[in-house]
Amino acid sequence: MMTASALPQFPWLSVLIFLPLAGALICVLTRERADESRWLALATTVTVFGISLYLWFHAGDSSGAWLYYEDVDWISRFGIRYTLGLDGISLLMVLLTAFLQVIAVLISWPQDKHVPLFFALLMVLEAGLMGVFMALDMVLFYLFWEVMLIPMFFLIGVWGHERRRYAALKFFLYTLAGSLVMLIALIALYLIHGEQTGLYSFALSDLMRTDLSTTQEAWLFAGFLLAFAVKTPLVPFHTWLPDAHTSAPAAGSVDLAGLLLKTGVYGMIRVAFPLFPTVVQKSLPLLALVALIGIFHAAWGAYRQTDIKRLVAYSSISHLGLVILGLAAWDLTAWQGSILLMTTHGITTGGLFALVAMIRQRTGTRDLTELGGLWQCMPNLSAFFLLFALASLGLPGLANFTGEILVLIGTFQSHPIWAAIAMFGVVFAAAYMLKMVQGVLWGESKRTFDCEDLTLREWLVLVPMAVLVVWLGLYPLPLLKLLESPVLTVIGGMP
Repeated sequence: MMTASALPQFPWLSVLIFLPLAGALICVLTRERADESRWLALATTVTVFGISLYLWFHAGDSSGAWLYYEDVDWISRFGIRYTLGLDGISLLMVLLTAFLQVIAVLISWPQDKHVPLFFALLMVLEAGLMGVFMALDMVLFYLFWEVMLIPMFFLIGVWGHERRRYAALKFFLYTLAGSLVMLIALIALYLIHGEQTGLYSFALSDLMRTDLSTTQEAWLFAGFLLAFAVKTPLVPFHTWLPDAHTSAPAAGSVDLAGLLLKTGVYGMIRVAFPLFPTVVQKSLPLLALVALIGIFHAAWGAYRQTDIKRLVAYSSISHLGLVILGLAAWDLTAWQGSILLMTTHGITTGGLFALVAMIRQRTGTRDLTELGGLWQCMPNLSAFFLLFALASLGLPGLANFTGEILVLIGTFQSHPIWAAIAMFGVVFAAAYMLKMVQGVLWGESKRTFDCEDLTLREWLVLVPMAVLVVWLGLYPLPLLKLLESPVLTVIGGMP
């Protein structure tokens, strides 16, 4: 498969993975030199983001091919290759990853505990995420899938807040259990394909041509789907997420909500759906049912919270339920909306988690019953908080609205009842978000706290995210064009 890019054949995709790894190694070698570690992490993540933008501007039109593609023989004895590829879907996820990692570094600037190791783990996490979004060999995909787990475990367990060890262990066990089931299914698929063709290969394109019985396909699909459902997370595999968010440091929460959850949905789109097309079609109503349950269950959970960080965490589960509903609709418009919503959710929720960290730093609490009146003494911070909250609830003209309305329109075309039920989820979103805004920004202050408004570093964090929230709400066309061809390739190439 050839690249459609006009760029020379330089291994840009590998650079996106190995540059953060190199930065992480240097950070570890700097040991106690905290300032150098901060600036190195910032320089590395900004460079990765710059390369991602460069690839986007030079991507051209994929027309069904990969925008960028790298393929090198790796472990030929077992049919394992080093294969990376970018189409419109994965390019969008790479851009989101690169952008949010710059934000994660900036909001972590005051970090004073084991600073070099902290920033090294952030860059290892970025490398793992980049690998997941680009890998086209299943061993490579699984390797990067596991690489993501390790740095996040330590970020929560070492630098987290209350009950951090419990939250880190719960996160680790849930995701590891799903990953091991996926590994068993992957090995089984590899062996079946080898027995049928005489070619033992882990290449995704080869495995897609495996002839499976209905029973085999159902069991293997279940194995992959379980891993992706845990990471998304879908109800009832979601209970690890609120605990992880509550305990995680600010950068960990931004990466969890903005990026790690997206790997589960991406795994369904890139791996599970193409590998098992027949059983996928039969499973779509069940997937839609789980998505609808998740929308309302998580929305009710969010409304009941007094900890604003847990409230935003539950809102993420509800939003991802709407994303999965769009995929279950199996419609071009709904799929474009789902992937766009994945992207905008990463920005809006990442902004909210960053603001929650800033509020806690100033007030010493995240409890709605102890907050109030922030607009009076921190108007700039409060204005950003209101903007991201309104974007999260789907206000027209802001980022999430475009994805949500496309999901509902596309779903209504094929399954109007699903869309009608999901519409009520928007009402729930308004309820819990407005409750949060009212409790944080207005009324009388319930305690004395530091009234310092935004610092220069915090402006640098929030302004780019706010610009994207408005821009993607008013003009999402460039992203929708990027998604059209690869989405048609996936849903058009399956029965």
